[in-house]
Amino acid sequence: MRYKVAHITRYFYSDKVPLCHNVVHLKPRETPRQSLISSVLSIVPNPESRDDRADFFGNPVTWFSLQEPHTSLEIIARSEVQVRPFQPPTALWQPAWEQVAATLIQRRDPDLLDARQYSFESTYITLAPELRDYALPSFQPGRPLLEAVTELTNRIYQEFKFDSDVTTIGTPVLEVLEHRHGVCQDFAHLQIGCLRSLGLAARYVSGYLVTKPPPGRPRLVGADTSHAWLSCFFPDFGWIDFDPTNGVIPSAEHVTVAWGRDYDDVSPVRGVVVGGHRHTLAVSVDVEPIMPPAPPAKAKAP
Repeated sequence: MRYKVAHITRYFYSDKVPLCHNVVHLKPRETPRQSLISSVLSIVPNPESRDDRADFFGNPVTWFSLQEPHTSLEIIARSEVQVRPFQPPTALWQPAWEQVAATLIQRRDPDLLDARQYSFESTYITLAPELRDYALPSFQPGRPLLEAVTELTNRIYQEFKFDSDVTTIGTPVLEVLEHRHGVCQDFAHLQIGCLRSLGLAARYVSGYLVTKPPPGRPRLVGADTSHAWLSCFFPDFGWIDFDPTNGVIPSAEHVTVAWGRDYDDVSPVRGVVVGGHRHTLAVSVDVEPIMPPAPPAKAKAP
């Protein structure tokens, strides 16, 4: 599928801001299943300094600085991507999850060493016996890793309630586990914490989910939101995505922007502002499928 993505962020300040520095992850990255066709990042006011580069994890990132007084800031990212469906190969039902955890420790080839950095604690994700205990019913001894992670994904989907009013990005994972409420970032952090507590490698993925309006209703432009899910590492194959918020393995309706150890590595917009007093924030996200042109009508025989 091909999509147009628009992510618009607007800040309004009650007093003039003389200086701000910002880092944004808003450009979708290239992956084995995703091609970036075009991407434009517009910033108003125009920044005095700007640097486009790749971060430590290979994500496209833009740093910019505004050094003149301003009372508003608008960041508009428009991209076009092609996303191909994913079907896990049946061969991945082996090896057992314990074997994968041992392989991460024992082997030293580059892919394994890179994956191992995603098996430790990070800013928003702790390793804890409570997370391991929650995961273990899905990870019986000898169970294939893909089967176990898929079941854990479905359990979180079924046992936790999506509620945007009870958590913030800083809510501890163990608190999410206790209250069984949260949003997509919470559920991604929770499942990553479960997998890492078992000695497995899991990373945080930020992006967008294509939403569908109810039957007979038009799409609401700007009503989509950023989304988050996770990837688990499978030796000798690579990474497979899992979305615990929706209980699915992402395929052609998830657009990947960036990945890292947790949200702290890939937040869409992060900045340091001098002054400004109070501020308000408005965010609009739209993911629009681009339908292929209809085939030309066949000419009628005379």
